[in-house]
Amino acid sequence: MRLIYLMLTSALLAGCGGEEFQDLRDFVKNSGADMRGKIPPPPEVKPYEPFVYGNEANLPDPFKPRKPDRSAGRPGLNQPDMDRPKEALEEFPLENLRMVGYIYQNKVGYAVIRAPDGKLHRVRAGNYVGMNFGLIKEVSDTELLIQETVQDSAGDWSERVSTLQLIE
Repeated sequence: MRLIYLMLTSALLAGCGGEEFQDLRDFVKNSGADMRGKIPPPPEVKPYEPFVYGNEANLPDPFKPRKPDRSAGRPGLNQPDMDRPKEALEEFPLENLRMVGYIYQNKVGYAVIRAPDGKLHRVRAGNYVGMNFGLIKEVSDTELLIQETVQDSAGDWSERVSTLQLIE
């Protein structure tokens, strides 16, 4: 009985060890043999040459603070009146205010402004709006002409003109 069992086991093992898929194994083994990719050599790295700011190039160093030329005017020349009482629309940035209407009463033009809090305000030339001391110079049926006074990093005051367009 042992002999039959041993022969049967040997026959089964011999059947499993066949070369049934040998052609596939050879194909997989040899399929990548001829495929060698070529990688180009890396580009030549040039050494870093720092740019020196200074007298030879007559360029100021952009990373050092510069002092403005004060010969053009004296500091505080355009400084706004800090003691004047603030108006209601000066607590909002100018870009958050919207001109939503125009009223002409008693030969005076008024603009209707909607503030970010939803309230409507009637303003005319001479009123202040925005957070940069914006004085309304002119009111028309399509826009407000505003003269703002802003301070730069050196502490000098300058004026700029802005407009607030009517939103239809």
